[in-house]
Amino acid sequence: MTRPNILVIISDTLRASHLGCYGNARVQTPSFDKLASQAVRFARAYPESLPTIPVRRAMHTGRRAYPFRGYRPVPWDIVYLPGWQAMSPEEDTLAENLAGAGYHTGFITDTLPYFAPGFNFTRGFWQWDYVRGQQQDRWQSPYAVPRERYEPYGDPDQLTENMHGFMPMFLANTSRVHDETDTSTARVFSHAMQFLEDNQSGQPFYLLVDCFDPHEPWEAPDKYYRLYGDADYDEERIVHCKYGSADQFGYSEGEIAFVEAQYCGLVTLVDTWMGKLLDKLQALGLDENTWVFVISDHGTNFCRNPRRIIGKPDHAMYPGVMHLPLLVRSPSGAGRGTVCNDLVANIDVPATVYDLAGVESRGGLDGRSLRPLVSGEGQWTTRDYVTCRYNHSLAYVDDTSWVLTDVDARPQEAFDLEADPTCQRNIMSSASDRLDRAWDRLLHDAGGEFPDYRTARQTDAIGQRLEARR
Repeated sequence: MTRPNILVIISDTLRASHLGCYGNARVQTPSFDKLASQAVRFARAYPESLPTIPVRRAMHTGRRAYPFRGYRPVPWDIVYLPGWQAMSPEEDTLAENLAGAGYHTGFITDTLPYFAPGFNFTRGFWQWDYVRGQQQDRWQSPYAVPRERYEPYGDPDQLTENMHGFMPMFLANTSRVHDETDTSTARVFSHAMQFLEDNQSGQPFYLLVDCFDPHEPWEAPDKYYRLYGDADYDEERIVHCKYGSADQFGYSEGEIAFVEAQYCGLVTLVDTWMGKLLDKLQALGLDENTWVFVISDHGTNFCRNPRRIIGKPDHAMYPGVMHLPLLVRSPSGAGRGTVCNDLVANIDVPATVYDLAGVESRGGLDGRSLRPLVSGEGQWTTRDYVTCRYNHSLAYVDDTSWVLTDVDARPQEAFDLEADPTCQRNIMSSASDRLDRAWDRLLHDAGGEFPDYRTARQTDAIGQRLEARR
C-alpha cells in the first residue's frame, strides 16, 4: 500500500472564532473555508499545555508536556516559563521516526521561540529552514533604525531605553519588508511551495509548516489592515498589547479595535498564503495522496470575557485562548465537509500521523489517532475531558464545565457550558461539585502532584541582567 504524504500547518495564536468556517462572518478566510468544505472540522479541539514551546514539544513528540516535570531553563532564551525548554535528548521525535521509516522530512518556520540556542526541534528533519525576522528575532541591527520610525509607536526616547528590547528589534527586522512578499509569512509558505516542487517524486514526505502569524506583533500589510480597521486611526500604534485587563491598562475602545483589526489582517494574510500552498499541492497532483492537518497552538483574548482581558496571560485561559481550529483533510475525501463534536486535543495530531504512516513511537504516545473520526477506520475511544497547564495556572474542560484554577487548587472561575458556552458568567460560588471533579482529574493527569517552580531561579545569569533592564 502506498504510504501517504503528510502536511501539517500550524498557525500561531490563530483563534477559531476568527475563521469563517467557525462562524465568523467578518474576517475573510476563503482558503480556510474552502479547506473546511473538503475536510473534517473539529469543533472542540484544545491544547494539552501552553504556551508556544510546551505546545511544540507535544506536537514534535506526541507526548504531553503537562504537568511540566523536569523543567530546565535554556540560557540566552527570551522566555522563562515552566515547560518552556528543549525536548529531552532521550526521547524520540515524530520526525526522527518518520525519517527512519523512509519519509523525506521537512520543517519550515518563522516561529521565533524555536530559534533559541540549545533548542533541538530540527531533530529528524532532512530539510529545515528558519525564516528570520519575526518579533524581536536577533537578526538585524536596532542601531540602524532612524528615530522617526519610532514616532507612530510612542515616545522614541522611552522605546529606545533598551536597544535590544522588543520595539527596536521589531523595527530593525521589519526594515526589509517593502511589500507583502517580504513578510515572513509569505516567505514561509513560499519555501513550503518550493519544498513541494522539489519533493514531488520519490519518497513520501512529511512537511511541517509552522507560521508565527497571527501572533504579535500585530501589524499587517496595509491592504489587509484596511479590510478591518479605520484608515484614519490616529492614536498610538500598539503592535504588542500588555496582557491583562484592558481597563487596568487604560486602553481606549479605539486602541482595542485597532489591535484587533491588525490581528484580523494577519489572519487574512495567513489565509492568502496558506491558500497558495494548498493550490500548489493540487497543481502538482500531490493532493491525491496527501493528508492535510491545519491547527493552531492557542488563540488570544480581545476583551470579550468576564474580566475584559486582552492578550493571553496564564490566568485567562478562556475559549479565545483554548479553542483551537483543527481541520483534517483525507486524500480520499472521507468526512468531506463534516463537523466532529468529539472532544479532541492537539496531541491527537501527531498520534494520527504515526497511525497514517504505519510507524510506532519508541517512547509511546499520549494522543489518540483521529483516523476513526475522519475516515471511519479503527476504533475511537471517547475523551471525557481535557486538562491544560500554562505557567502555574490550570484549565479543565468537559462537556458541561469550564474551570480555571492553579497548582495550589485555588479556584478562580467556573462556567456552565450548557447554559453559557462562551464562558461569560462565573458560577464559582455554586460550583463545588464541578470544582472537585476538575481538581481530581487535573491531579490525576499530573500523576498526583504538580511540580512547583515559583521559588526556583528560572533564568540564566545573562537572563537575570536582561530581565533587570526591562
